[in-house]
Amino acid sequence: MPRKPKTRPGTDLVPAPGSSEAMEFRKTNEAIGLRVKEGRLSLLSRKLYNVMVYHAQMLKVPGQNSPISTEASKKYFWIPLADVARDAAYDSNDTELLKQHIEEFQNIKIHIEDDTQWTSERLVSSVKLVNPLGLRKKGGAVWLGFAFPPEVHELVMSPGTYTKLSIFYQGMLRSGPSLALYEICRRYATNPSKLTGVESYEYWYSALTGNPVREVPPPYKYFKRDVLKTAIAEINSMTDIQVELVEHKNGRRVEKMQFRVELSKQSPLAFPAPPVIDTELMNRIMRYGFSQQEAADITAQYPDEKVRASIGLVDSRMASRNSPPLDSPAAYFRWSLKQGGAAVQLQLEKTAKQAATQQKEGPTVMEQFLSARAGEALEVYRELTDIEREDVFERFKSTVDTRVIKLNRGIDNPMVRSMFGQWYAQEMWGEPTVEALATFVEQYKVTGARP
Repeated sequence: MPRKPKTRPGTDLVPAPGSSEAMEFRKTNEAIGLRVKEGRLSLLSRKLYNVMVYHAQMLKVPGQNSPISTEASKKYFWIPLADVARDAAYDSNDTELLKQHIEEFQNIKIHIEDDTQWTSERLVSSVKLVNPLGLRKKGGAVWLGFAFPPEVHELVMSPGTYTKLSIFYQGMLRSGPSLALYEICRRYATNPSKLTGVESYEYWYSALTGNPVREVPPPYKYFKRDVLKTAIAEINSMTDIQVELVEHKNGRRVEKMQFRVELSKQSPLAFPAPPVIDTELMNRIMRYGFSQQEAADITAQYPDEKVRASIGLVDSRMASRNSPPLDSPAAYFRWSLKQGGAAVQLQLEKTAKQAATQQKEGPTVMEQFLSARAGEALEVYRELTDIEREDVFERFKSTVDTRVIKLNRGIDNPMVRSMFGQWYAQEMWGEPTVEALATFVEQYKVTGARP
């Protein structure tokens, strides 16, 4: 079994590019920027796959180090599970979660096509965990065995055109899109043009997020804010390349994109590789009703500071004695995380600007505040599940004279939407407080309206 290169005592630092400690592997260009047809590539599954490729190339042939003596075991590559977790920067003792991500590979279908052939295959054909002393025993070592499908096996072991990547650099990245973008851009770092190909927004969304190609992407401005900016900042500060977004517009709409890539002029600072999954953060998210897998995906998709800020917002709201209990803490958390307060801020700023142009007969500050708060409540409502939304709307119906107000179109009716937003805001946050109103006035500089 190839040994992990030594680092200085007490550290796990990124080595100099091209050094013998870089743990480099060759990744065929066909496998860089894969767009999956089924399944989903998360941060941990991307890292685990690269670790498998690295070790397979080091082992060269299947069957070596097999912990069991069977004919089938000769067709697997074998790695101690502890080495897999270490090289993927997985610092948790939760073997079950690691096993779920390994098994996830068998749900990922990819298409490989060139001028003469088209192939549909799974990313990994078979995985196996073995402990010669017994899987449920405390002693012994657990080994991971894995096999690639025929076409993938050839691409891994005999890549034609390939890019050299480093296990160490991938360990520094904290999100799946960051790792995907790094791999794609690293391929073009030595290209004379220093530019990636020009592709549609939909292409980049699928390639970077690891979501199936059939999924409809969000509005571009949110993708740029939540995914691209974070990924580019991580890559530029933590790796051996510098990346710059190049947008191609049709009028004001961004339709296509590419990236300009340069090798870094100086080596990035050597920081310890961050854990790929923060189990403490995951446990806090799971308190809102998310599954372990959902919590893992959230911590991999969003920056820690954004997750912690959203947790703080939800915990503060749940602790409020002046407001009714939340219908769904998970929905409130999703709203806060996706919007990040930015959409609400834009809405409030828009309200403030409108207020500044109003004459004295315009809306009062309280009316502006209530309008903005109703907009926030509608956003939270949209994050509820279908069943939760139905329950909330039934409560709203009991407060309305249905002989006068027709509710058959729900909040698609502008009048109903306005009434519902005000009602649900009251449900969410209770009566407006002097402190909340003062904060609104101070933060958004609401002026020019009647007091």
